[in-house]
Amino acid sequence: MAITRKEEERALNADELALVDKTRHPALQSLPDADLNSLVKLLRERREKAKTQAHQRRREIRGKTAPKGSAASKADDGSKTKLSVLAMAMRRTNAEVERRRQMAAKQELVENAQHALELKKHAETNKIPFNTRHAHEGMRNIPNKQANSLINPMERGRQKKAAGVAQAKRDQRQAS
Repeated sequence: MAITRKEEERALNADELALVDKTRHPALQSLPDADLNSLVKLLRERREKAKTQAHQRRREIRGKTAPKGSAASKADDGSKTKLSVLAMAMRRTNAEVERRRQMAAKQELVENAQHALELKKHAETNKIPFNTRHAHEGMRNIPNKQANSLINPMERGRQKKAAGVAQAKRDQRQAS
């Protein structure tokens, strides 16, 4: 269910309301990267604080902990609303950060492609061959330096198991 602006104003204090207003469309896109990063940090801190308070209130209501104030909380609606408003603001800022990251990645890809095109054109004008790497002699066989064992692996395993069983019998006799 959508939360109205009136409910937001009721749930948030003035500082938090100013932070949440910065996360809406025209203001969010006009923020510089440094300000956006600091906004994300502030929102995250406020959201974590609201989450802790909501958790504390729910514990008070259930009777799991002593009340923080003079009387135990009766309802949890305000803290839930505050938490959901701050969480939505966090989602908007995270989406903007991701959008900017993707835009920067696309821009970097375009710049790399343009640089590669410049290198190719430079090579064509200066008569530099496109690919100067050749196979020459190809792959060489590297001989295995370990000597081949003449003992059948099954026989080695059988002897190892027999030795283990014999040791277990000796240990059993010594223990009794």
